[in-house]
Amino acid sequence: MTGADEQPTAEPLAGLRHVPGLPAVPRSLVMGVVNVTPDSFSDGGTWFDPDKAITHGLELVSQGADIVDVGGESTRPGAHRVPAADELARVIPVVTALAAAGNYVSIDTMRAEVASRALEAGARMVNDVSGGLADPDMATFVAGAQVPYVVMHWRGHSIDMYGPATYGDVVAEVREELARRVEAVVSAGVDPARVIIDPGLGFAKRPEHNWSLLANLQEIANLPLRAEPFPLLVAASRKGFIGKLLAAPDGQQRSFAGSDDATIALTALVAAAGAWCVRVHTVPGNVDAVRVVARLLQERLAAGR
Repeated sequence: MTGADEQPTAEPLAGLRHVPGLPAVPRSLVMGVVNVTPDSFSDGGTWFDPDKAITHGLELVSQGADIVDVGGESTRPGAHRVPAADELARVIPVVTALAAAGNYVSIDTMRAEVASRALEAGARMVNDVSGGLADPDMATFVAGAQVPYVVMHWRGHSIDMYGPATYGDVVAEVREELARRVEAVVSAGVDPARVIIDPGLGFAKRPEHNWSLLANLQEIANLPLRAEPFPLLVAASRKGFIGKLLAAPDGQQRSFAGSDDATIALTALVAAAGAWCVRVHTVPGNVDAVRVVARLLQERLAAGR
């Protein structure tokens, strides 16, 4: 973490580690979400039709998304798992079309089988919210595929999202558990240069846990496994802890779409803290935020501050 006499310098800008196989730009990347599901928490059903999902993905790219993250299994609180065949039927047509158009596509899945088929269809990275815990074959598969791999902090499936949300020191425990997962996937052969970590906001986390993690991102990224920080993916977009913060005086929680402006504010803050990428539902304002932050950090670097 930054010491009292240190500036929150352009180190995040200069230190935005390029992940082999993904876009290299002098700012935080923006990942646009395409949920090909009938029940995702913020837009369930909106993009369930493959043609609509493809159109939406192309629109996200046209608005500035660097990566499109395609998922076919909801991980909202209380969600049940879907059969692999259903997940495949949902995502493969979408991945195929988006990749064929020349876009960087990420597959959001906990299954090695789905990841394999998606990479064959043109996806270039795997975003696994279980960090390899849900499918023991995932790390070995990713190692052989030699693609970027998002390892998220996870304590169990969404059917019991908040049962495991008990922490003494959430920052220390998430960091320690992430370190164990990264060590495990690297031991399975995954190239550490291709590992991206995600603190798992909302997953077995209550609102106060999410805010603590957001306030300490640099500590989480500095795992005791290599000298430089790991690239960090932050996925705060439209999550319930934002809606709860912005609740009306009568207690009515802010709608998912009504949290988009606050998401943009968070994007600016986490980009300034050094996040490698933000995962968001709406792209234009978030792209503006990371560009503004990059310019300010560039100026600080030029001024030696």
